[in-house]
Amino acid sequence: MTTKKSKSENSIVDIARVLGISPATVSRALNNNPRISEATRKRVKETAKEMGYRHNSMASSLRNRRSNIIGLIVPRISMYFHSFFITSLQRQLQAAGYNLMICQSNDSVDLEKELANTLYSARVDALVVSLTLYTKDITHFEGFLQQGIPLVFYDRVPVLGAPAYIIKGDDYRGGLLAGNHLMQAGCVHMAYISGPMSSSIYQERTRGFLDALAKQGMSMREDWVYHHELTVENAWNSLRRLFEGEQLPDGIFAANDTTAIAAVEFARERGIRIPDDLKIIGYSNDPRTAIVTPAITSIEQYPSEMADKVADTLIHALQAHPTVFHAIGEPLVCPVDLVRRMTT
Repeated sequence: MTTKKSKSENSIVDIARVLGISPATVSRALNNNPRISEATRKRVKETAKEMGYRHNSMASSLRNRRSNIIGLIVPRISMYFHSFFITSLQRQLQAAGYNLMICQSNDSVDLEKELANTLYSARVDALVVSLTLYTKDITHFEGFLQQGIPLVFYDRVPVLGAPAYIIKGDDYRGGLLAGNHLMQAGCVHMAYISGPMSSSIYQERTRGFLDALAKQGMSMREDWVYHHELTVENAWNSLRRLFEGEQLPDGIFAANDTTAIAAVEFARERGIRIPDDLKIIGYSNDPRTAIVTPAITSIEQYPSEMADKVADTLIHALQAHPTVFHAIGEPLVCPVDLVRRMTT
């Protein structure tokens, strides 16, 4: 007794048998080989569709040792910087013949490790990673390094460096710009709300901000510096503590725009005049900062330009381009700028 083969199980051999041609001809036609006439290609594709044939990309990648898939691990897709970065990177990689497999770590180190193993097993041609806030040990990426699979860290990069491509924003300069601008605007009692110091970006932003103040002979009250995940809830908790004493800050540097927006809402609720009584600077230039009232001064990170650098690096590495784009292990630093609006 024989069972009828389901459509999904039909192979190139089955298509060849129906059409009375060789399996090699079917394979070439499905892959648009110019040696096969357009009429034959059309006939093969129509028959394949009718028979429910599905191309086995994994088997093909095993034969060719290439999947044409780039893995990407981001902390949170919902974050403006990363969502804009992903859109730009995907567009450029697709134009170069690669697909992007996007994964989200949710700032969980355990999940990041699991995703790295999954993408390694999926035989991606390269991996792009923005680390979680708490990643210190990067040994879960060693398989890529040992096998010579291009590995790019961007934005949140390993604090101690890595034998991989490193592409980062100039977070130190961003902190400098914020500190200098607040002082130029007349602030003398400044507060700082930052992310966890386990992350490279907040280490650099903090160092730049404090250096800007130190160069002008100014210092900060230790109890006016906060390091925590930059959520709306955490921002409001920090702001309540900042404004419960007798001396109040006249300037706030928020290390992301979510916190800066929360500061504007907090000031409105408390009747604090912006920018007369309080000046605020955010970070990332999220589009929301331009439409809230008052519009918020922020540090522009240029996510599209960073995506350009990542895409160029990947394409050079994957195609073994003779021109060295930039050295492995040496950070490529992307510029930032201050965008002044009504909060300063």
